[in-house]
Amino acid sequence: MEITRPGDSDKMVKSVERAFDVLGVLRTEGTVRIDDVSTALDIPTSTAHVHLKTLESVGYVVRDSDGYRLSCRFLRDGVTVRSRKNVYRATKPEVDALADITGEVANLGIEENGQRVILYQAEGTEAVYDNAPIGEYTNMHWTALGKAMLAYLPESYVDQIVETYGLPGARDATITDRDRLAEELARIRDRNYALEDEERREGIRSLASPIVVDDTVVGAISISGPKERIDDDRIESELLPELRNTVNVVEVKYAYD
Repeated sequence: MEITRPGDSDKMVKSVERAFDVLGVLRTEGTVRIDDVSTALDIPTSTAHVHLKTLESVGYVVRDSDGYRLSCRFLRDGVTVRSRKNVYRATKPEVDALADITGEVANLGIEENGQRVILYQAEGTEAVYDNAPIGEYTNMHWTALGKAMLAYLPESYVDQIVETYGLPGARDATITDRDRLAEELARIRDRNYALEDEERREGIRSLASPIVVDDTVVGAISISGPKERIDDDRIESELLPELRNTVNVVEVKYAYD
């Protein structure tokens, strides 16, 4: 396992790199004008215009009276990528059922290039949305999903993740010390689930268990909700048994997919 860091390669095509910078501006800002891209990236307006027109010509950017925006081709590509992952196919119906049973938000996360990615999400009838959209990348140590996977990744790879991304804090409650993280990961392995206690979002708690197949962590499943509902008693009596049952089913389905 090895992390690819931005700018690592000496064979990068600068125009391609710049095109993705332009896409990043559109993803952040929504609909933009040429001048907006020029200012955001500190490039000439002529360069911004060329990149936008090129991206428009290949269908990944569309233009209307308000300016340029990302096209739905990215949705097509994302759905295609997700549908090809065994862990998604094995997990989707079980995550849907978990959300229905608990009434909360249930998530499937994977590790990619040293970060946590939400691959799928289902909302129960009582769910409180915590602004974590499908496709979101975050630092692994910020969330229950990420910590659950970190605990079962090789220690050398965990060291590489920390070296690459550091341990920045999302909130005061976030673990930002390597020794404290090691203690937390040992605790997770001991009880086989991770707890996120307002470490990334105020008022939100989450618990997650890893999906481990043939001694390899392939993802994690979590339940998230407001801290007043995700209390310790409910975790032990209801949520953790449901989560563990869901993970057990997924691991069997994944192994035979």
